[in-house]
Amino acid sequence: MTHTSAQDSGAPVAETSTTGRQTVIPVFEEELSVGKRVVETARVQVSRVTHSHQQVVDELLQHEKVEVERIAVDRPVEAIPPIRREGDVTIIPVVEEVLRVERLLVLKEEVHIRRVKQTERYQETVTLRRQEAQVSRIPIEQAASSDGAAQLNQANPERKNNECL
Repeated sequence: MTHTSAQDSGAPVAETSTTGRQTVIPVFEEELSVGKRVVETARVQVSRVTHSHQQVVDELLQHEKVEVERIAVDRPVEAIPPIRREGDVTIIPVVEEVLRVERLLVLKEEVHIRRVKQTERYQETVTLRRQEAQVSRIPIEQAASSDGAAQLNQANPERKNNECL
């Protein structure tokens, strides 16, 4: 009987007997299976903080008012005078027909309209708001112990600005 050692050659061992029988030694095969799973290592907490600050509004506001002045004229005219402007004054003639032996136009009055511009300073203090996000990482050991606190936050509507992801 011929015998070959697996340690000598590193190949599978085969034995043959004088009767011609062959012995088969099984060869083993290894298989690898790879899988993935999610492992929570930490949680992130995001809080919104609102800051308020006072700011002064300082602007120039312009107002315009109209002054009306009636000026008596009582002078005869040949035709109705046109509306005219003299500087920042608009003059609107007002006429009246007076009966005499002849018809005469008498300028009764003129209405002078002057535009007066006025500027005044306007100041007011207003409150402006600004939000910023604060992000903090919570290790998983603390996150597990704060799960009870997260349930408490859901029951308390005043703490809605804190979110734990």
